[in-house]
Amino acid sequence: MNQKTFVKTFKDVQQKMYFLSKRLLTSHEEAADAVQEVMVRLWEKRFQLEEVKNKEAYAMQMVKNYSLDRLKSKQASHLKIVHTNYDSEERNIEDELERIGKVKLVQKAINELPEQYKMIIQLRDIQRYDFEAIENIMNMKATAVRVGLSRARKMLKEKIEEQYKTEIA
Repeated sequence: MNQKTFVKTFKDVQQKMYFLSKRLLTSHEEAADAVQEVMVRLWEKRFQLEEVKNKEAYAMQMVKNYSLDRLKSKQASHLKIVHTNYDSEERNIEDELERIGKVKLVQKAINELPEQYKMIIQLRDIQRYDFEAIENIMNMKATAVRVGLSRARKMLKEKIEEQYKTEIA
């Protein structure tokens, strides 16, 4: 794989890699470093990448693994998993406060899910990956991804309903 093909192949996936890494590492700098490190590793493996069927999923899997390794390392003991949200400037203050409350409720519920379920929810419902890509990224079979997503959504729904009832009472 030459430089032009490499850039063309991985240019679009870099932003997705960043968002996944930022979701895991919470820090802009850590996520940018992770993507840069994975891109270097991909470049070093560029000749072996010819055999890889889904290069995007391969890159996403690499950045996920690298980010999780950073979380486990002693250097990154201050990092934790959180979910970030994006602002829209077309809301009034009452809507914004209500939205913030709902987002915090969902964030809390997502953070209480098991790690694998968090990743599946992130990849499928937030980043909109198809099941095949998630299978490759997570090293899971199709049925395991679908079952995991179903269970994660069910647990998320139950946690949100439970938290909502607690806040109203």
